[in-house]
Amino acid sequence: MIFTEETTLEHLCINYVGNQTHQEALVTSDTEIFLEEEMKMMLKDYFLKNFKPEIFFEFFHSSNIENNEVFTYVSEIFERPELLENQSKKLAKLLYEHSTNPRTKGGEFYVCYFKDLIVKGERYDAVGLFKSENKDTFLKVSPKNENFELETLQGINLNKVDKGCIIYNTNKEQGYLISIIDGTSRAETSYWMDDFLQVHQRQDEYFETQETLTLYKEYITKQLPQEFEISKADQVDLLNKSLSFFKEKEEFKMEEFAGEVLADDEVIQSFNAFKTQYEDERDYVLSDDFAINEAAVKKNARLLKSIIKLDKNFHIYVHGDRKKLQQGQDENGKYYILYFEEEN
Repeated sequence: MIFTEETTLEHLCINYVGNQTHQEALVTSDTEIFLEEEMKMMLKDYFLKNFKPEIFFEFFHSSNIENNEVFTYVSEIFERPELLENQSKKLAKLLYEHSTNPRTKGGEFYVCYFKDLIVKGERYDAVGLFKSENKDTFLKVSPKNENFELETLQGINLNKVDKGCIIYNTNKEQGYLISIIDGTSRAETSYWMDDFLQVHQRQDEYFETQETLTLYKEYITKQLPQEFEISKADQVDLLNKSLSFFKEKEEFKMEEFAGEVLADDEVIQSFNAFKTQYEDERDYVLSDDFAINEAAVKKNARLLKSIIKLDKNFHIYVHGDRKKLQQGQDENGKYYILYFEEEN
């Protein structure tokens, strides 16, 4: 969880980062913004309230982490927070250099320094990078003489951040601990995470749980039918068993999982070979033993949807006992028989 009750917004610089392709400007500020306490509280809430605490990222670089420019500038802010404006200009210029996609919107770019942000039970100072790209229309109603006057204003919706990044001052050697928000289409805005920040998801318990579920689903739905004769009902049964395993266990152990869910020795060998190929293609190795992350199971359970689709007429949702579902074929076509006790 992320707790912000005791967090304070200590420093803030605002810049404007336009789109180079549209010949929009880059405007940087020379000084920090002075804020009254009420405004600090409002902005702190705006910047921090929508972050999800389950998924974390880290800076990386193909050669050396020190070559990641955002990592370097943020490290300098942590060393001397009072000189935030210098690094703020560098960060704004770097973001501007990557704002070349015709779909990228210009907007205000905020560089913040927070104190006492609590995440995963620990207290850290943090650097925040935020960009507001979308403007909302607000209606201002003002009394005038004995009547009222209406005026429309363009402004920022304080209920959501378009793009946000919190870098916690911990795990510097591994690229810091980072939370990310990217509220627009990933395909259109990869410049934020991939080009500007250069981050990837941390290989922690959430990652291991998420990726193992994805691996297993890929194997059952794509690879297994190529190697073995297996019905859709049996595929669904394997998906159900795997989801039950992840929901009931606190720890994942590959040997235990293979024995309880896959069961057949030939299938286990096939799965292990597929896992190696899967890891090679993605350039990471999944652990055989890890603590199962409940939030990752809940979010990724949709990957293991137990649905049998029959032409365009029917969908069968299977949640339980495989023995209550039988398949056959007669002169009218293929069919399923479902056994049940109650109809709701």
